[in-house]
Amino acid sequence: MIAVDRGTVTSHRRGFLGGLCSCAMLGLAGCVTQGNEPPLTSGYKPAASTDEGGLWHVMNRVETDIKRSRHLIRDPAWDAYLRGIMTRLSADFSSDMRIYLMRTPYFNASMAPNGMMQVWTGLLLRVDNEAELAAVLGHEMGHYMQRHSLAKLRDARARADVATFLSVGLGAVGSLAGIAMMAGHFAFSREQEREADEIGLNLMTRAGYTPIAASEVWQQLLEEQKVDPNPKNDSIMFATHPSNDERMTTLRARAEETGVKGEAYAERYRARIRDIRFMLLEDELRLRQYERSLVLLQRLQKETPGDGELVYFEAETYRLRDKDGDRTLAETTYERALLAPDAPPQAWRSLGLVQRRDGRHEAAQQSFKKYLDLRPDAEDRAIIASYMEKSA
Repeated sequence: MIAVDRGTVTSHRRGFLGGLCSCAMLGLAGCVTQGNEPPLTSGYKPAASTDEGGLWHVMNRVETDIKRSRHLIRDPAWDAYLRGIMTRLSADFSSDMRIYLMRTPYFNASMAPNGMMQVWTGLLLRVDNEAELAAVLGHEMGHYMQRHSLAKLRDARARADVATFLSVGLGAVGSLAGIAMMAGHFAFSREQEREADEIGLNLMTRAGYTPIAASEVWQQLLEEQKVDPNPKNDSIMFATHPSNDERMTTLRARAEETGVKGEAYAERYRARIRDIRFMLLEDELRLRQYERSLVLLQRLQKETPGDGELVYFEAETYRLRDKDGDRTLAETTYERALLAPDAPPQAWRSLGLVQRRDGRHEAAQQSFKKYLDLRPDAEDRAIIASYMEKSA
């Protein structure tokens, strides 16, 4: 799994979520342990009496819970799009894998040992093209194909860490907090991460994607990390993965060695994400990690200059951060957003809020009126109307 901790909730690191509780649930001492196993083959399923079988059993139960989760985005078009990328990366394993899109604003993807993959929406917001998304999915598929989860289970048993895991509480399995605690104990090793990187790079290159995208993902994450003043927001990923400099350098060098140019499919990806991007950006700002969000938004604007929606959310970031000078920055940025033909009506509302707070009630009235004219059925119509009455 690839994940970024955002402070209040740490995204889970490993795709098997609570998978290491499998043999504990089934009676750890009674599981039959097998020796080192070769990589998976298509159609493989472990015997139920083995520790690996126990791992799969519990993940099947977790997958059932995920299907009922309120975080699951039930969108056939997105399901087909993500499955298409997965199949393109490895058609041989496509019938063994399932993929779920979860509405959670953290950078994260994970794959369980039973073939269940999760993609979190914070990841979709942070990749610039389909090739970068394919790099992350290919990395997770590498963990799956090499059976790294099984290796971690056996390592935990050898070090008696299963007791530590049990102290977390089996009831936490599937919750963000429980996943985060378990991730700290059962993260993959750096060598396993390097192996998954190599497999992911090979998969995406063979699929016709530009291999350089694999290193660009890490560069973009590092840019966000550098501006965050709160060390608590550093991801556990940065402690257990190879260093970002090493990772970017290695992946870039390997991409150049392939001699393959490949395709990024940037426009195809932007067209796909456009229908949910407003929602994703709203979720992003709820994290209150404003410095990171500004880096993200300004980078996205470089890819699509003049995008009114992105400019609006940059202005929202200034307004919500509300440091010295931010209200002025917010107002000028809202005005810039409103010059774009695709500016969301909410820009008028937020501009009115800034003007109202500064005591410019007549200007605020005009902005609020434009907002309500554009969105007569706005869910916040009553409260905006009340602001207008008080200012009249």
